[in-house]
This record gives sequence, C-alpha cells and structure tokens, in this order.
Amino acid sequence: MLQILGKASSINVRKVLWTCAELDLPFEREDWGSGFRPTGVPEFLALNPNGMVPVLRDGEFVLWESNSIIRYLAGRYDGDALYPRDPCERARCDQWIDWQASELNRAWSYAFLALVRHSPDHQDRQQIEQSCANWTRHIGIVERQLEKTGAFIAGQSFSLADIPLGLSINRWLETPLPHAHFPAVTAYMARLSNRAGCLAYCRNGTP
Repeated sequence: MLQILGKASSINVRKVLWTCAELDLPFEREDWGSGFRPTGVPEFLALNPNGMVPVLRDGEFVLWESNSIIRYLAGRYDGDALYPRDPCERARCDQWIDWQASELNRAWSYAFLALVRHSPDHQDRQQIEQSCANWTRHIGIVERQLEKTGAFIAGQSFSLADIPLGLSINRWLETPLPHAHFPAVTAYMARLSNRAGCLAYCRNGTP
C-alpha cells in the first residue's frame, strides 16, 4: 500500500492524490503540515530534509518533490497513457510540468499569499498588483497553448502534465482577483471536470 504524507489541502499533495486516482492506485494518507503534525520533527526530516510535503513511501522506497512523485507513479505503475514513452511526447509533457513548477509558480506566489493566505508579510499593494498581472499573463500562455491543441495542455490526450496545470488554473480561478476571459481555459477546465480525480482533488473548492 502506498503511503502519502501530507495534508489533503496542499496543492502539491493533491497532485499525488489525483495521479493515484488516474492510475487507480490505493493509498493511505497521513496528515502532515501546517495545522497537523509538524514537518520539522526528526521523524519527518529523516524522510525529507526540506521539511516539505508530500512524501511518498512505496514499500522501502521514499521519494519527495511532488512532480518527481507523479512521474515515478506513472512510470512504476503502467501509466504510459498518462506519461508516454515516446521521447518527443514525454518531453512535451515534461516541459509543461516543469514550467508549472518554475515560471507559473513564481508568478502567483505573492498574490496567493496575500489574497488567500492573508500573510501579513505579503500586503504591499504594488507587489500584489504586479503578481496578479504576472499570473494572468502566464494563464494567457496556457490559453494560447490550448487554442493550438484544442484539447489538453500537451496535445490531444489527457496527460500527466494536465494534473499540475489543472491544479494551478483552479488556484487562479479560486483566488479573489480580476479574472481575464480565457475561453480555451474555461473549456479546458470543463473537460478536466469530467474526470473523477479532478472533481475529488482539483475542482473541490480548494485553491
């Protein structure tokens, strides 16, 4: 039985939970993180020295970093339909997974901490506005990609890349800020919402 350490409200934990749903993998989850068991204790740091969730235990194998975990699960448990073996198709999938973790995440960080987490250290109005503008600009990149594919982020078929991207777009939609009209993104989220894993772990009202 897979063990997933991390609270279910974490966007990075939800990447792993959604992937398990797509692969029909049973798992046990333990609540770790803010509001639950602290990740700074030696027991957790022995598994992930960064003190971050999620952590995956698969028997004796331990892995951290959410995007590494979802790639591992797809590779380990016959997830070729999610994570294709063809080098070009896999690289295209990886491109969007890595872009979400780097460029897109940096764009929304300040605005999300200010408007959703209400962090007192993130209340500079100019920086909030700049972060919101950068966030919207990056969603515009997704919009143009979806206009090209007419379906999913890496092509015509749902792939592993749609899990982190779908979660990030849901976060944008659920954050109280002005939302530009992106019809391809709207249609994309409707397509994702036909998937049980998306309804359970993405479009569940959690940003």
